[in-house]
Amino acid sequence: MAKTLVAVTACPTGIAHTYMAAEALKKAAELMGYELKVETQGSEGTKNPLSEADIAAAEAVVIAADTHVDMAPFKGKPVYGSTTSEAIRDPKKLLEVALAAVPAEAEAAAQEAPAPAAGGKRLIGVTACPTGIAHTFMAAESLRKTAEAMGHQMRVETQGSVGAQDTLTDEEIAAADAVIIGADTHVDLSRFAGKTVIEASVTEALKQPSALIEKALSEQAQAPTGKGGEAYLQQVKQAKAERSAQRSGPYKHLLTGVSYMLPVVVAGGLLIALSFVFGIHAFETKGTLAAALMDIGGGTAFKLMVPVLSGFIAFSIADRPGLAPGLVGGMLATNLGAGFIGGIISGFLAGYIALWLRDNIRLPQNLEGLKPMLIIPLLSTLAVGLLMVYVIGGPVRAILDALTAFLNGMGTTNAILLGVLLGGMMAVDMGGPVNKAAYTFAVGLLSSQVYTPMAAVMAAGMTPPLGLALATLVARNRFTAAEHDAGKAAIVLGLSFITEGAIPFAAKDPLRVIPSCIVGSAFTGALSMLFHCQLRAPHGGVFVLAIPHAVSHLLLYGVAIVAGTIVTAAAVILVKKPIVETAPVVG
Repeated sequence: MAKTLVAVTACPTGIAHTYMAAEALKKAAELMGYELKVETQGSEGTKNPLSEADIAAAEAVVIAADTHVDMAPFKGKPVYGSTTSEAIRDPKKLLEVALAAVPAEAEAAAQEAPAPAAGGKRLIGVTACPTGIAHTFMAAESLRKTAEAMGHQMRVETQGSVGAQDTLTDEEIAAADAVIIGADTHVDLSRFAGKTVIEASVTEALKQPSALIEKALSEQAQAPTGKGGEAYLQQVKQAKAERSAQRSGPYKHLLTGVSYMLPVVVAGGLLIALSFVFGIHAFETKGTLAAALMDIGGGTAFKLMVPVLSGFIAFSIADRPGLAPGLVGGMLATNLGAGFIGGIISGFLAGYIALWLRDNIRLPQNLEGLKPMLIIPLLSTLAVGLLMVYVIGGPVRAILDALTAFLNGMGTTNAILLGVLLGGMMAVDMGGPVNKAAYTFAVGLLSSQVYTPMAAVMAAGMTPPLGLALATLVARNRFTAAEHDAGKAAIVLGLSFITEGAIPFAAKDPLRVIPSCIVGSAFTGALSMLFHCQLRAPHGGVFVLAIPHAVSHLLLYGVAIVAGTIVTAAAVILVKKPIVETAPVVG
């Protein structure tokens, strides 16, 4: 019985190469005894369109394209992709390779409803190529089918020119045994923290899927459990990964924006601090190194802070289509004086508008490639821009100005109360939503040149792990041997401003540890605000303190951190009872 195939040829102009590739494939199929129907896509529209019946009857699909081709009609079919030039040069080879991926009829029937074998693993993956056309989807299909044939379950997310499709859920990521990334472009790996991740090219995922799956499962099986301090660090990493997997909705989108913004803010803040090495007002002299550092940090990096925040909030919501309106909306928020509050609002607006346009605009198949490159960026950017200029910018600027004036002019009592609030929030859930709310608030105020909340937040975030580490040294009888080793690792994490370093202690004894940490952090935040300490860098822990003028009132700031550490340790020691070790029974 003759083999049946379908093909699509397309090039940017849709003239010579499109038709030459189609003719070459037809002639090769005829000589090989195959039945082949070819759809051409070009500037004159789609010709000889493939029907649903044609696609259903085909054993394989060949895509010879130099531009975007909608892969949705071919879902579930073996697809092989190439360029039009390859199809013209060697059409016979193209058809042979496409058919080589077709399983035998019995195997194909079994794969329609795959049942994982006993001991099968749960795998997830992401495939992406720069254009997001054929190879992205072919690699995904190759990984899926190979995993099923090996007795495993696998879900693959594709990242193409219209954004992510078959997006992996937080639950699927949390349950996965290993992750395979087949990509020739950037893929955000932060979602997969704590998982075994194998990275490869799209070509490897397409041609060597079994080798990648075996490698992923081998590395997952050999992942070390660790002892003592290593096990403690693994617990911290696991806790952070679990919290990341639990984030959803607006909170997840906001934290995505913050995570992309932070490197810009950290770099800008440290460069501003370095400019103060030459003197607190040295940057005012034009042409000096201090002035150059201030221009780079304050004049450029800090101006990018809000656009990056806004852009990646929108990116989290709508994928790539949200990036352009998000960045533009964030820049408008900066120019209009709406600050980080305006940036957050513009990011959510841009994301949801772009998402709505992506899901609701329907175009002919040959014009589908215009959506991500022209239609969605134009309409979403126009909508967000007009809303920011005429509706949102003015009122938000007034709110931010009022908040800034209040923070700059508040008296001692209000400053202490704010320090207690922000400090306590940093220890409530140690890296969770409450902690991140306090941190985001402080970081956002840096763009308005309000630096005291940032100092209070970082000091308060350092004290939980430092206080617990101190407690393990002073009152050894209240902690297990494993916790003594963990305390050594907690010192480094605390000094580095990683509040999550206290999580393993809190997980074992939350009713005693968490309130103790809240008391110590609130005390630290209150002292920092009382001493009017200012911090211009949003991260770095104790290592930032070595930069002259990065922190104002440096000695008093150190006092606040040490005092909070002692209070945390004292509270923990007070409420925890000594561990009674059972003496071995002598027979």
